Amino acid sequence: MIETNNKTTERAVLIGLITGGMSKEVADEHLDELELLADTAGAETIFKITQDKARRDPAFLIGKGKAEEIQQLVEMNDINLIIFDDDLNPTQVRNLEKLFDKKILDRSGLILDIFASHAKTNEAKTQVELAQLQYMLPRLTRAWTHLSKQYGGIGTKGPGETQIETDRRLIRTRISRLKDKLKKIESQNKTKSLQRKKFINASLVGYTNAGKSTLLNLITNAEVLAENKLFATLDSTTRSYDLSKNKRIMISDTVGFIRKLPHNLVASFKSTLNVVRDADFILHVIDVSHPFFEDHINVVDETLKEMGCDEKKQIKIFNKVDALENKETIDYLRNKYKDSIIISAKKGINISALQNALSKFYEENFVEHKVKLKAKDSKLVSIIHNLAEVQSTKYDEDSISISYYANSSIHNKIKGMIKN
Repeated sequence: MIETNNKTTERAVLIGLITGGMSKEVADEHLDELELLADTAGAETIFKITQDKARRDPAFLIGKGKAEEIQQLVEMNDINLIIFDDDLNPTQVRNLEKLFDKKILDRSGLILDIFASHAKTNEAKTQVELAQLQYMLPRLTRAWTHLSKQYGGIGTKGPGETQIETDRRLIRTRISRLKDKLKKIESQNKTKSLQRKKFINASLVGYTNAGKSTLLNLITNAEVLAENKLFATLDSTTRSYDLSKNKRIMISDTVGFIRKLPHNLVASFKSTLNVVRDADFILHVIDVSHPFFEDHINVVDETLKEMGCDEKKQIKIFNKVDALENKETIDYLRNKYKDSIIISAKKGINISALQNALSKFYEENFVEHKVKLKAKDSKLVSIIHNLAEVQSTKYDEDSISISYYANSSIHNKIKGMIKN
């Protein structure tokens, strides 16, 4: 990761394209979110502009005429950053930079820049660098080759600034090394997760800034950073939550999702997001006070599907009910989302309902099993101790009886080893 060249606040214009039957209201909401992203990155939004077109312009995205109109606005208002809500191809970037003679950034580039700023651990830095290099690769030999040296600031933090002249072969070599590094990290994380397999595992997911970290702090005293900004959390955090004596759930919090999340970023964060794949069930936290919360639900569900986690048991938790202006929404939620829970993590409202749901899932899925082994199978005893929560082990002359608690997948795995 690299330092930014420019610490001053950049003045930005945000541009959205209305196409494919999208309503002006939805387009405006997307730009509002883009403004939050720009603010998180440290830019000041001066103008937000939408352009209605039947299809994307292959050369300028929004059309050359509209781009020239915005160029005049940029010059008159001392704007030095133009951010598009849609991803730009290398040709569009080249044409737009030539026209504006300013820094051009798209939504994916902005998100990657924010991740670069927030990455603290070695794992997160490696994941972000890999995603940035993969994003940069097709743009490297075109307009982006001079970006860091000429402009600095937002969108230029990350790999490659000290070697921006390097060719694609060197970039691919670096990508290969980063992938190998992440494989080693993933292997280490698997070793750590073996102990968590002894317990029921839940994973908190949700749209960014939905309140996942606040909820984790409330029920587990985790003291995880919880800020009212996008992507405050990048690294996964796992904490234990004791429902009662001998009833423990491991709850993991990880990076929030967002619409148009760069595919390379999802792929690079595979080792971090494995806590979601390994979970017994998912706690989907939703900011119910947001006017487009159902759109956020769809984004999260689509991302879970991309990760192969769409078949997992999911409990929808509608958070921030204390900030809900229209209380009729509560009746709507109860009718449409039958098994959902409505809470406020910040105010501690209705947390008992969540605790009851967790207890119910525990009792239904983490049950006691008993197996009888042959005396010669002592090695299996050690394996069962590693996989499950062993309650008792009894040795007879020719057999070993073990009583343990485990979820169904672990129990089936143990039964398979006994049969073999």
